[in-house]
Amino acid sequence: MSVDESAESGARHVAIIMDGNGRWAKKRALPRAIGHQRGVEVVRRLVRALEPMNLDCLTLYAFSSENWKRSEDEVDDLMNLMRRFIKSDLAEFVANDVKLKIIGDWRSLAPDIVGMLEDALQQTANGKQTLAVALNYGSQNEIARAAAKAGAIGEITPQSIAAQLDTADLPPLDLLIRTSGEVRLSNFLLWQSAYAEMLFVDTLWPDFKPEHLSRALQDFAQRERRYGGR
Repeated sequence: MSVDESAESGARHVAIIMDGNGRWAKKRALPRAIGHQRGVEVVRRLVRALEPMNLDCLTLYAFSSENWKRSEDEVDDLMNLMRRFIKSDLAEFVANDVKLKIIGDWRSLAPDIVGMLEDALQQTANGKQTLAVALNYGSQNEIARAAAKAGAIGEITPQSIAAQLDTADLPPLDLLIRTSGEVRLSNFLLWQSAYAEMLFVDTLWPDFKPEHLSRALQDFAQRERRYGGR
């Protein structure tokens, strides 16, 4: 299936748990940092494919609130990689009409990263397609925050909670993909995934290509979504 053909899938919002950077590096006797660097290259290729795939939004799980448990060296590598990515790719985002959105407790990251992200959000605010990046994100925390905000305003209902989620301004989630063969959600978009289609693939994230996403969209197009009905 070509990238252009995937535009007929009907999906508007796809999310991906980008898993397998460390295992990819280990298989090649390389440092984990190299695996993360290769993973960023995959993100670049997917962002460039957003327009022909006709997706309104691609949401990526970049750094979870649980990832702080990793070694200090690996966390530092990830934060530095984030800094380099913002600096090197911001102009391309603007040129390609890609709007950046950040979900999660990202304002508690290092002050210089927060400043860089705020600048990136401002510069890309008028983009036509959205890349949402989950940073310092945990879905249970997101739901708790949303419920607290809903309760402060009025009655707590599914609708009032949904209106306070980090993703409230994004289209409903259509398809969630996880790479590397793991079959779990790892505290990612738990509320949003209630009726999303799911696809778990064995491909390690550094080997994931736009063609893999195209095939996932083709698979999505063949599914019948009933939302609890018959």
